[in-house]
Amino acid sequence: MGEGRRPAVQETPEPARDEREPAREEREAARRRGRRQKEQQEEDRKTRVTVLVALAANLVIALAKTVGGLIANSPALLSEAAHSVADSMNEVFLLAALRRSRRPADRRHPFGYGKERFFWSLLAAVGIFVMGGCFSFYQGIEALTRDTQESFGGYIAGLVVLGVSLLAEGGSLLRALHQLRRQGVSEGLRDPALRTVVAEDGTAVVGVCLALAGMALHMATGQVVWEASASLAIGALLVYVAYRLGREARDQLIGEAADPEAGGRIRALLRAQPEIDSVEALFTMKTGIDSLLVAARVDLVPGLDSERVEEVAVRIKRSIARTVPEAEQIFLDVTDRLAHENVIDRPAHENVTGRPADEARESPAATGERGGA
Repeated sequence: MGEGRRPAVQETPEPARDEREPAREEREAARRRGRRQKEQQEEDRKTRVTVLVALAANLVIALAKTVGGLIANSPALLSEAAHSVADSMNEVFLLAALRRSRRPADRRHPFGYGKERFFWSLLAAVGIFVMGGCFSFYQGIEALTRDTQESFGGYIAGLVVLGVSLLAEGGSLLRALHQLRRQGVSEGLRDPALRTVVAEDGTAVVGVCLALAGMALHMATGQVVWEASASLAIGALLVYVAYRLGREARDQLIGEAADPEAGGRIRALLRAQPEIDSVEALFTMKTGIDSLLVAARVDLVPGLDSERVEEVAVRIKRSIARTVPEAEQIFLDVTDRLAHENVIDRPAHENVTGRPADEARESPAATGERGGA
């Protein structure tokens, strides 16, 4: 239930309000939205560059690994080639996500297209699992069940390819980590595109090290089990990474709540309002990497007329938008505490104000606007 009850507000004359104040507030809100839009565009540009760097590196590396793996007949190197091909396709998915997720809201999608990033990130996770993990398992099992004809010269070429790949993958990873630090680790990891690039490049560096170790031990001992084990380990690593990325994308697609810190700030702001008697419910949902939907149901103290209720609702929504800038859609359902208590046992087709549900939905005080206006 709600917070402790507060005494009724005694209606006292309020000082005349400067008629220019609403206009100033609107201009300030517009400036905040403009600054936020520019920041989002700059972050998208940096993320796009990071993805393009990773894509270019993976395309070159995939070709080199494929040629080297075929020459050396190396299952570990072919597993790494499949890994790089999967990463390249995933980068294409992420570029599509960056372009499509910033489309403005329309009639069919009134909350915008921010969740496009989560969808394409989910496809990237599926690509890592199918093309990377499953193929690596196949290569490892096949190496254990057939006679492998090694080519010493081919293996030397393969080791050289892996060494160059390690440098390229490491450079791409450093670029992604640099952007992550610039944006802040917690904020950067909210972006599924950047998170996927970091996961892919980190996994690629570990995978190349495993392939190098497997090939070197195979050459030193003549036992293919080392290389097959490296291929299986690469497959297990890719499956794990795909599972983690897929689970995060799923949570965001089905409707993930705001971070506890942001939710706590909103709740504290509502509790601090003198006109709010209790906070009956607070719901939040991420509609993109940097946008939130906020819906709250609050009971007001008795004694407020309809005009005052409207002023309070508008002021609270603006305060939420200033406190949590990512709150782009804000909805408030405000009711009078006494009216709430008087109609608590009314039929289910009526809401807590005693009015039919369809009438309550039309109440101006229960509406929300984009941008927290």
